[in-house]
Amino acid sequence: MIKRILILLVLVGSLGVAVLLFSYDIINVDWISFMEIQPSYKPMEDPLPVAADSIPYEGAAYIPGMGAPANPLPADSTSVSNGGELYAINCVICHGAQGKGDGVVGAALVHPPTDLTSGAVQALSDGAIFLIISQGIEGRMPNLNENLTVLERWEVVNYIRAVIQKPSQP
Repeated sequence: MIKRILILLVLVGSLGVAVLLFSYDIINVDWISFMEIQPSYKPMEDPLPVAADSIPYEGAAYIPGMGAPANPLPADSTSVSNGGELYAINCVICHGAQGKGDGVVGAALVHPPTDLTSGAVQALSDGAIFLIISQGIEGRMPNLNENLTVLERWEVVNYIRAVIQKPSQP
């Protein structure tokens, strides 16, 4: 009698295991974990905002409300060269190689990109150009603070000053 019960239990258990193996992907049991109960974002959604009073790992690039920062990076040949490479990657598509606002993508935009050789841009301080690169212009230019580090943004400023806005030689 006990032998028959054990054989029956083994058969029922084997049948149960077989059913569970074949229905694993069909019957999905969602177990609650603490990772699911937290604020998060999915791919292609806006990321969570930066925590209040946080400081980037590079240090503060500028202090909001304190005006345009001063350029801490000397415009030497290395800085201008690096800025040229970064300009070619991030800026040429809209502003063009000579900074005239005639880039491939810029021609198709509703608001044409700013001519970087214009007097209005030349009158801006290095810090003002840095802030425009960092924060962008609402509806016209994206911010590049996530694409470029603080040092790289200053290198682009130095490139714009040294090469793009340099008066042409006769």
